[in-house]
Amino acid sequence: MDFAAMKPADLRGLIRKGELTGPTTGMCNGYAQGNLVVLPKALAWDFLLFCQRNPKACPLLEVADAGERTFAQFGKGSDVATDIPRYRVYEHGELTGEYTDVSKFFEERNDLVSFLIGCSFSFESELLEAGIPVRQIEEGVNVPMYNTNIPCTPAGVFSGNMVVSMRPIPYRQVPAAAAITAGMPRVHGMPVQIGEPEAIGIHDLAHPDYGDAVTINPGETPVFWPCGVTPQNVVMHSKPEFCITHAPGHMFVTDVKNVELKY
Repeated sequence: MDFAAMKPADLRGLIRKGELTGPTTGMCNGYAQGNLVVLPKALAWDFLLFCQRNPKACPLLEVADAGERTFAQFGKGSDVATDIPRYRVYEHGELTGEYTDVSKFFEERNDLVSFLIGCSFSFESELLEAGIPVRQIEEGVNVPMYNTNIPCTPAGVFSGNMVVSMRPIPYRQVPAAAAITAGMPRVHGMPVQIGEPEAIGIHDLAHPDYGDAVTINPGETPVFWPCGVTPQNVVMHSKPEFCITHAPGHMFVTDVKNVELKY
């Protein structure tokens, strides 16, 4: 199937039926993708504040009402519990399971609040249109993601460090990549570091903390963007009683086009 040309609702339908369980990078070109965080209502205010205080790592796109299972603005008719290829469940900061369907957790409790957070996959089609390579798409793997020493601004019970995604960019195209992504702050915006991973606490690019390693060719430099896996790192650090997230790289594909999220 040509997933790049597929409409988001059709792709979500395949995911809902269990026919697609892999990463969503390169799918539904031109449409924004999002990260998922689901928390009990008692923790939702603290997490909302955390997103507002950390807009680069956690650019908030939509918040569903408590107990609701759809992102009505970004995915009409969507089901938060079934329309992501792979989910993770954390209890008191510990990863307790990965699932392709988390309906049972929504059925067991009616107080869950779902947050949709912008994803850097959204700007990849813009990079490709400008002739800038996106290596994990070329190699058919998940984007490499790394824990950093960059602290987030705490809010309530939530604190921790930023996670970044990395894409190797040819030296001459770095200014263009930075400019293109800077114009899309609702999907993480401009890079936070270029060419010096050690400066943000990354010491081994060949072994990412999440996702897959990719090739860095001669004449290229690693460029790092804030990543929506940051909340998962924060959850492991802050240890809330319960949380559902997407598995890294397995995103919610929205009905909203990237151009609508630009300045």
